[in-house]
Amino acid sequence: MKRWIRIALHLAMIVVLTSFGTYTIMKKGDFTVPDSLKVENGSEIFAPLDSITGLDVDEVTPPFLGKAYNGFKEALAFKESQGRYHVVNTLGYLGKYQFGSSTLNLMGIYDMETFLDSPELQEKAFATNIARNKWILRRDIKRFMGKRIGGVEVTESGILAAAHLAGAGNVKKYLRSYGQEDVTDAYGSSISYYLKKFAGYDISKIEQKKNAKV
Repeated sequence: MKRWIRIALHLAMIVVLTSFGTYTIMKKGDFTVPDSLKVENGSEIFAPLDSITGLDVDEVTPPFLGKAYNGFKEALAFKESQGRYHVVNTLGYLGKYQFGSSTLNLMGIYDMETFLDSPELQEKAFATNIARNKWILRRDIKRFMGKRIGGVEVTESGILAAAHLAGAGNVKKYLRSYGQEDVTDAYGSSISYYLKKFAGYDISKIEQKKNAKV
């Protein structure tokens, strides 16, 4: 009797497992993705550039473009304006590199509207200003390159970035006072900060030029 009971239970288990398998195995192609779950090409949504306007610039990391001149100017532009050509800040500084009108006048640019509307002119102005500041600071670059001030190694690119921020005259004072005469702009950026942030770029592509004009 026990033997027949074991056989019956064994057959019952086979029937149950076989039935379960027939209901769970599906043929290829039986399943259709609902329309609501389908993803079509071109469905990506990009955040507008203005959506990061409220962020502190240091909270956003710009793309790294190397340590040559192009990387230098784009990193500096990102710090100044997040790389936007048509920006005027609360103090009236203009464009991608946030030039003051007096600096632009020195380089022969007097029409501010034309300047804002021309990316090509803004790029030329930046290169011209680098050449101009290289000439003004040529002796200080030679004298202080490789030295450390406030724990920061002085480099040519750091000096010229600081000159873009505060002017060549203030950078001379900072270097010659060994960091005692620092200058901070209205937004909290200082000469010492720019010396560190923009150190180590190779900007030998731009040659010094006295009274450079666009």
